[in-house]
Amino acid sequence: MRPNYRRNSMLRRSQAMWGNARVWRPRLVFWAGALAIGVVSVGFAELADIAQHMFKQVTGIAGWTAYLPLVITPAGFALSAYLAITLFPNSQGSGIPQAIAARHLTDDDDRERLLSLKMAAGKILLTVLGLLSGASIGREGPTVQVGASLMLQAARVGGMAHARGLILAGSAAGVAAAFNTPLAGIVFAIEEMGRSYQSRANGLVLTTVILSGLAASALAGKYTYFGETTASAAFSDWLLVILCGIGGGAFGAIFSAAALQASRRVRRWAGTQPMRRLLLLATGCGLAVAVVGILSGGMTFGTGYEQARYAVEGNALPWYYFLAKLIAGLLSMISGIPGGIFAPSLSVGAGFGSAVGQLLGSSIGLAAILGMAGYFAGVVQAPMTAFVIILEMTGSHDSIIALMCTAMLGYGTARIISHEPLYHALSRVFIADAIRRRRAEGAQAAGQTSN
Repeated sequence: MRPNYRRNSMLRRSQAMWGNARVWRPRLVFWAGALAIGVVSVGFAELADIAQHMFKQVTGIAGWTAYLPLVITPAGFALSAYLAITLFPNSQGSGIPQAIAARHLTDDDDRERLLSLKMAAGKILLTVLGLLSGASIGREGPTVQVGASLMLQAARVGGMAHARGLILAGSAAGVAAAFNTPLAGIVFAIEEMGRSYQSRANGLVLTTVILSGLAASALAGKYTYFGETTASAAFSDWLLVILCGIGGGAFGAIFSAAALQASRRVRRWAGTQPMRRLLLLATGCGLAVAVVGILSGGMTFGTGYEQARYAVEGNALPWYYFLAKLIAGLLSMISGIPGGIFAPSLSVGAGFGSAVGQLLGSSIGLAAILGMAGYFAGVVQAPMTAFVIILEMTGSHDSIIALMCTAMLGYGTARIISHEPLYHALSRVFIADAIRRRRAEGAQAAGQTSN
């Protein structure tokens, strides 16, 4: 009798629980938010592809139209920067630093300034505008901010209290849906977003990644982001691993350190006349990006997806491509326009690997994925995310050990050159702004009270 009594008691409690709207309503809202991330990510990807295609169609015709970027790109950069300053503040750059900062902030108003539905819409709009202008940016970092914004909004609607865990889950789902890489989304959440990862967030992250991934797969189908490679690493490729790891990590660290140093100088320089000087900076960077793009035959415009896929499939890129793409990506980042560095960084890495592969006479496909691992690990200083995301994007399971070694070499080299992880260093800017704003509001309130 006792087992039956226990079973009936559990059944009654379960029926009572699911009959309570306070129990199932947050879950439904949470699931809807996770599915929305997948749907929005696919739509974002389609818009980004259309924008790049339109820019190429307008500027890719031989003759005088090849010089149209000298007008289109600076104007697009200036417009994007202006809209970011006036309508969508805190939308500049990748979006990952904003999501990291929001996890550290405890006030809802401070989080709202970094993650909101308005911010998500603005991030998508301005990233697409940047790609329409030929900027060397990606949509993957912005998708992280969009995903975190959607999940935080779901938390508000559903009355859920675990804001930090939901931001983490939304960020992970953004990476997973953007690249169609569910494992990389989870590893990214643990290694890059969290750094103080809590085990109780496991369920949130896994559920969100699964649901957003299902939505994205249903709409876009199954695919590998950079195609597939059959290249496999052998013991004789040890020199290729070392060069791609150390060299890629060094170039990645140089990019990261230069971006951080430039952003600090820009903030000091723009302090007295922010609008005028930031627009001037964006226009100048846009003009420089246009010049680099024209000199490279148009190869450095956009995400760099096509060039990276070309190399992964075994075709050699010009040796100078990775340097030109690195410069274009750095200029696009410091310009202040919204846009990510994931895809451009992977493209730079593929170009670097292609150059090393040509030098050693190695497989170009293998060299490209190893270059991607070394450079990307150097830029973000997250080696696990680097090799897992490349493994899933290229299906290069036969080279997993070589990818791991290259990513660790890239990470170790980057740590020697630059001790600050890029995204976390940039996130401190948003945290500091929130603290200063709170102090100013407190001082103003104290002054009014005394009067």
